[in-house]
Amino acid sequence: MNLNTSPSPTDLHAAQQSVQDGQNSTEEILAQAAAIALGDACRHAFMPNQADGTPNASSPDAISDPALLLAGIPVSIKDLFDVAGQVTMAGSTVLAASPPAQADAIAVARLRAAGAVLVGRTNMVEFAFSGVGINPHYGTPVNPADVDIERIPGGSSSGAAVSVATGAALVGLGSDTGGSLRIPAALCGIVGFKSTARLVPVAGAVPLSSSLDTVGALTRSVRDAVAVHEILSARTVQLTGKPLSSYRLAVVRNLMQDGLSSTVATSFEKSLQRLRQAGARIEEIPLEELEELATINATGGLSAAQSHAWHRRRLIDHEAQYDPRVALRILRGARMSAADYIDLLAARQDWIARMEVRLNSFDAVLSPTVPIVAPSIASVLHNDDEFFRINSLLLRNTSVVNMLDGCAISIPCHTPGQLPVGLMLWHAALHDDAVLDLALQVETALAHHT
Repeated sequence: MNLNTSPSPTDLHAAQQSVQDGQNSTEEILAQAAAIALGDACRHAFMPNQADGTPNASSPDAISDPALLLAGIPVSIKDLFDVAGQVTMAGSTVLAASPPAQADAIAVARLRAAGAVLVGRTNMVEFAFSGVGINPHYGTPVNPADVDIERIPGGSSSGAAVSVATGAALVGLGSDTGGSLRIPAALCGIVGFKSTARLVPVAGAVPLSSSLDTVGALTRSVRDAVAVHEILSARTVQLTGKPLSSYRLAVVRNLMQDGLSSTVATSFEKSLQRLRQAGARIEEIPLEELEELATINATGGLSAAQSHAWHRRRLIDHEAQYDPRVALRILRGARMSAADYIDLLAARQDWIARMEVRLNSFDAVLSPTVPIVAPSIASVLHNDDEFFRINSLLLRNTSVVNMLDGCAISIPCHTPGQLPVGLMLWHAALHDDAVLDLALQVETALAHHT
């Protein structure tokens, strides 16, 4: 195994500072991003003919306005989101003949208003329905962490993660229904933040699950995650900057640490040790409520039911065009009765209420983002049993937060020389600011030991 040891691309704050200091120009930043986007490292990361690097901002003034945080910053857009004048295909061939979007999705419009330069639409799992990152129609983006072995990037925001990890973009707009931001962030060694779903409008995005879909971004640092969340949510994050010693954190031993690979287990334990050394109070707790999720979702879950409602007419005429693995999961929703669906919604609300009581005395929970490092693409590409086994593992921890209607961030916690591992900080709904505040402290504490 030969890991990628090339220097990591800078984050957006550093890029903007370099422009303000006269060390760089927006034109140079964009040219470098475009070169990477068109290079081999981003093979299959962008949709066909969608990585030309041509500035696509709201106006030329927005690109050069230093008052705008994203002025001149290359931003990629997951193929789930409408961009005015472009066709939104959601990683499928089913929507390829659709008319171009008449307007930007709200998230895209907010990024443009902040000066973002759209460098291309990123590839994704078809209709966002998998955590692996495979796309049989447009190819699978390759995780840039390993030079020798082509590994999965994670999904469904696969191309978005690769674009940020390689430096083709400094921000990747994506979505998260069961972990689609945090899974690729963990596997590619970057930052992925899933906010409380209601904080960022989903209008203008192809839906997967109306109850679970969340709009967010992949970035290269927590400070970038904070800034981009402020743009997407049109709100100011309240940061206290309080030290780690003032936090009471929980670690859940059941379910979320089952079957950890040795690399993930070692990285997670070292991270906890470093945080304790930095003053954090960490308590191990049982969280029996997690064991209920398999029963609650036994009839297929919200993603199956709600995706089938959106796809059912398209499947009648176009099922042969779907990725069979995606179609299989959508069609589970056809077998769910109205009574099953109503029971599922009620069970979720009851579960959320009990979970919030259990977590109320803690500032956040710490877990491995995913229990394994990125497997090879070859191991899952044509092996259905292995694909669904890996998919289930990748989604297991992250989907808990979506079911909770909560918020979470994944930050890198591996040491140099290892494949990327993510540390997930999470809590219930509307604890976003506290989680981001803590993540800044955790990122600093881990960096001091790396």
